[in-house]
Amino acid sequence: MKSINKYILLFSLVAGFFISSCNKDNGTTLALTRASLTGKWLVSESKKKATYEVTFEIDSTTTNGILISNFAGSGVNSKATAYLSGVTVTLKGDDLLSPGWIVNGSGTVSGTTRIDWPYSLHDGANLINIQAVFTKK
Repeated sequence: MKSINKYILLFSLVAGFFISSCNKDNGTTLALTRASLTGKWLVSESKKKATYEVTFEIDSTTTNGILISNFAGSGVNSKATAYLSGVTVTLKGDDLLSPGWIVNGSGTVSGTTRIDWPYSLHDGANLINIQAVFTKK
């Protein structure tokens, strides 16, 4: 009888191991990094009904900075500075882009291929609130 109990206990332990290792993904992902965001993104803006391309690159002068070329359609030589914290990308406060625009706002990253990014743009005369969706190319 003792030998049967040992087999039952051993079987239970082995079955428990296999059952626990077959759990479905609980939705957690690896930590988002600046490197996973680098590259070209397609931006679609609802307010201006515009679509344009931006490029994300690592800002090597900071530990969490990202430089974004052509943010808000400001031109490829204009770069906005943003900071990654968790799944949030936040523009540097009152960042001034080369056309004289001031931008503010934070976006939420979904996976590594989408950012929902509401931001404001002040062109010197008007404050415009924009809802943008960035999709990685």
